[in-house]
Amino acid sequence: MQERARTVRSRYAEVEASSYGRSWTTEEIMLGFLGDVGDLAKLVQGKAGVRPRPDLDEALAHELADCLWSVLTLADAYDVDLGASFSSTMDELEEILSGPDA
Repeated sequence: MQERARTVRSRYAEVEASSYGRSWTTEEIMLGFLGDVGDLAKLVQGKAGVRPRPDLDEALAHELADCLWSVLTLADAYDVDLGASFSSTMDELEEILSGPDA
């Protein structure tokens, strides 16, 4: 997934440079991600019955994938090994959940 996200980001950078004279900064990518999270929130409301639409399941799947692309792109921009970070974070959470107060 990381490699494919990187390839798509590279193509977007070319389009941005052609259209705007430069590619988006990581801050602009983050702002785009925030917009996608807002769209995702509306779709989650739809699943709860508050914002129904006929293509809800497809739109939800698309928006989740769009958000994942943003996370992968930001991780790549900051040289974060997302696989390793995910594993260590899940290990930490599982340790907390199996602790004496769990």
